[in-house]
Amino acid sequence: MAMTLNFNYDTENQVLFTGNSSVKYVILNRPGKLNTLNHVMVSQILKNLRLYENDFSIKLVILKANGKAFSAGGDIVSLITSSLAGHWTYPLSFYRKLLMLNHLLVTCKKPIVSLINGVAIGGGAALSMRATFRVVTENAVCFSFQNKIVTAIETFISILYKRLK
Repeated sequence: MAMTLNFNYDTENQVLFTGNSSVKYVILNRPGKLNTLNHVMVSQILKNLRLYENDFSIKLVILKANGKAFSAGGDIVSLITSSLAGHWTYPLSFYRKLLMLNHLLVTCKKPIVSLINGVAIGGGAALSMRATFRVVTENAVCFSFQNKIVTAIETFISILYKRLK
């Protein structure tokens, strides 16, 4: 019997892409889930950032989030659920896309400004800290518990934390 996996995502509104011809906004929009990142979100952000990078009219990309958290990291529930159900390709594909997104954020030719309000944890902290510029509010809390277990995605974040002032 084949297993099916359905997370019932509202994929239309998880990430909002707005702006004008020169400034684009990428807005994480899962406030009820503290903007935890899933495969759909990471794929959409990666796809749009690639388009923005190659569009000469776009001068700036602003990364922000709706709700009280910037991002509480990866959607661990979906990763564990898919793994337990035998769908190993989901977590592998998610982490592959996340690594590609993190690389693009660091190497992007366009300046990216990350507006951090609320918690930015793990993958969410990595996402926000890899932007060209970071604007942090007095309500922001950034940390990455993965530094204790040294995952490849989060290793670079410890270097960035040391440089924050």
